[in-house]
Amino acid sequence: MDRITVRVDGVWPVLRDLRRFPRDADQELQQVGYQLAVLLAGRVAASARSDSRQSALMAPTVRPVAGRNPSIVAGGSALVGRRRKPAFKILFGSEFGAATLPQFRPHLGSGSYWMWAEILDSQPQIDAASRQGVERLVRAFDRGV
Repeated sequence: MDRITVRVDGVWPVLRDLRRFPRDADQELQQVGYQLAVLLAGRVAASARSDSRQSALMAPTVRPVAGRNPSIVAGGSALVGRRRKPAFKILFGSEFGAATLPQFRPHLGSGSYWMWAEILDSQPQIDAASRQGVERLVRAFDRGV
């Protein structure tokens, strides 16, 4: 595995209900999902930049993924740092720490240093933005746009 993919769980019930919309709504729904992914990716990247040097190396690898479901990816095979290591080799240690590798901070068990912590902290804002986007979509299609 060379990257982590994150999907926001708080919007699944909303997306399920939106399946009743006409096919024309799908493009609008994808825009809403992508806007939420951009919001989340920006927050996660900022968290990475402010956490540690290793985490800051991951910030440029955090990006939104287009689609109905708001998703972001981080890591991958991009070479980062002065030693030009693949991002996926640093991602997990910078996020969760390590028990046996001294180059990383202490292992947090089920805890998070920057990514998951930010995703959980962002959940209320993502939920609110999701509701607003869906309300705009409902109003637009209720008028027959």
